[in-house]
Amino acid sequence: MVSKPSLYLAVAIVSEVIGTSLLTASHGFARWGYAVASLAAYGCAFYFLSIPLKTIPTGIVYAIWSGVGIVLVSAIGALFFKQMLDIPALIGIGLIMIGVLVINLFSGSMQH
Repeated sequence: MVSKPSLYLAVAIVSEVIGTSLLTASHGFARWGYAVASLAAYGCAFYFLSIPLKTIPTGIVYAIWSGVGIVLVSAIGALFFKQMLDIPALIGIGLIMIGVLVINLFSGSMQH
């Protein structure tokens, strides 16, 4: 069963990924609708990020939030914005994914 802090963290991650994707679509705030939606998504992301910080160590929350966000934003960039990554970038992203898995599967820090 997924704990409530982990669920809030997942919502924060999805909100941040949406915000970053909308920020890209805003073309440097030139398209105001996307820019405003991006800011709203970031606000949501930070609100939901603050909740798991009450019970899970900050470093763990931030590692998962940023790591999963990097992986998802990279995938969205490739799929929707045609931003291709080279082999070293893909290896680095793979290592980030491994790091997030190690934290989630083996660290007792998530159990607080």
